Amino acid sequence: MKVSQLLGERFKDRAFEIESQNLMTRGGYMKLVGNGIYSLFTPAKRIQNKIEQILREEMDAIDGQEVLFPVVMPASIWQQSGRWDSIGKELLRFKDRSGADMVLGMTHEEAAVHMAMNVAGTYQKYPFMIYQIQTKFRDEPRARGGLIRVREFTMKDAYSFHTSQEDLEKYYERAYRAYERIYARAGVPEVVAVKSDSGMMGGKVSHEFMLLCDIGEDSIVICPECGYRANMEAAETLVQNEKDEISESLQEVFTGDAKTIDEVCALLGKAAVKSCKAVVYQRNADDSYVLIFTRGDLEINETKLTNYLKAEVHPAVDIDAANLTAGNIGPVNLNTTATVLFDRSIQDASNLVCGANKEEYHYTGFTPSRDLPEDTLYLDLSKTQNGFECPSCHKHSIRISRGIEVGNIFQLGKRYTEAMGMTFDDASGNRINPIMGCYGIGVGRLIASVCEVRHDDYGPIWPITIAPWQVEVCALRIDNPDVRAAADRLYKELTDAGIEVLYDDRPVSAGVLFSDADLLGAPIRVVVSPKTLSRGGYELSARDKSFREDIDPQFAVSEVFQKIAALTQAINEKVPERI
Repeated sequence: MKVSQLLGERFKDRAFEIESQNLMTRGGYMKLVGNGIYSLFTPAKRIQNKIEQILREEMDAIDGQEVLFPVVMPASIWQQSGRWDSIGKELLRFKDRSGADMVLGMTHEEAAVHMAMNVAGTYQKYPFMIYQIQTKFRDEPRARGGLIRVREFTMKDAYSFHTSQEDLEKYYERAYRAYERIYARAGVPEVVAVKSDSGMMGGKVSHEFMLLCDIGEDSIVICPECGYRANMEAAETLVQNEKDEISESLQEVFTGDAKTIDEVCALLGKAAVKSCKAVVYQRNADDSYVLIFTRGDLEINETKLTNYLKAEVHPAVDIDAANLTAGNIGPVNLNTTATVLFDRSIQDASNLVCGANKEEYHYTGFTPSRDLPEDTLYLDLSKTQNGFECPSCHKHSIRISRGIEVGNIFQLGKRYTEAMGMTFDDASGNRINPIMGCYGIGVGRLIASVCEVRHDDYGPIWPITIAPWQVEVCALRIDNPDVRAAADRLYKELTDAGIEVLYDDRPVSAGVLFSDADLLGAPIRVVVSPKTLSRGGYELSARDKSFREDIDPQFAVSEVFQKIAALTQAINEKVPERI
């Protein structure tokens, strides 16, 4: 490919704050069509093709069968699964010309069950896994960061079917390892798996694969002592409260206009950790109220809350109907219509400040073990924090990091097969619902994520395994007949040898040529110029500046092959063995 013929423009000015979006826009990789919707130019499409090839190879290696589901599906199969009603506006619903309800697929569990139903009717067909690489659409309200969070996207999603939970668990381990191999082969072996919440997918066991970086939207809970990792949504919160030596009596105190935890604690000279705060939500379905009491320095984990309630919630808008006094809500002498829950962060606490359930007053000396009923149920409803106790090794070593989710895997169980009536005959002739697993990777997000952690100030540094081109030939002073002849010859030799080559044959300055080469990010660069020819050959260098040397034109192809092999080997050395 010659740069003079390459569609897409490159430019210098910074376009966006998020670096992958900035560099991929400046480098001519993508073009915005609409909110969260992009067209991909040739460089990005070539990267996508290579990632898809890695995905196919790894899915095939764990006995996957590639299939293709439709993008548009009738509402009926989503109504069968129950997700037609349970998923909100992210699922794009529409009517076709006959008035039938339809959806644009944002995920394909229903389609997978529909495909396998009636064609896998006996235990002898199991286990099996089907996968696709397909366009999906999620009407995402928070599209951001270029390809990091989009509405239309390409995804590899796989669905496995099993006769037993034990069989699913064995396969889940194979898929887990396949994912580790995929990320290592794509040049980001530092991706880590964390325990996660299954959310709308269902199931009890799930993992997200996270690439740790500052722009990530997800909070990852990590213990450097034992290796415990979990998404904040799924991380258990362990809190230790040391009881004060002196137990204060419960006393009502005037706090006036002080309403927030910060205001009340400042007025009374207390730390937030010595307070109990009230947080009020409403269920989405009927606007009924849910009141949670937690320690004043903690935040409610809404995922834990919705999982416990088995209902979606939103922050309360108007609490008067629940007979609550805003800014003065407390657990003592409480009279409310709300569902009242207690976070375990206050379970062993003592001498806390809390609301007194009347305007301008709070209590001091609140001790839950004394002032609440003995049968009070304490739940894990809060978010953990830096320095908290690790649920695994129980050291106070928890650290919170940011990460981009680049894949996920779920043990779905029978949620979809039961709902949609998929069965098979076991060895005894009994009709049984298969057990499912599912496994997803967003291709575009992985491209952007690699760029996010593999770049310098000048552009992406693509790993050799997914780079749009392995080598770029840069011809300086293309108007010089000797340079033109040498560069043309080198381009042909490399191309004929099967090497992926981008050739910048434009009559532009060295600054423009090298700036564009940095943005296009080929791992290997060969410069042909009057200066290199005067030294007897070409200059061979790495995009990451790990090597720079002169090479003899006679051995140019073999030298380039050696560099490609070395870069590839460096990546493959970090790829774990298959299970």
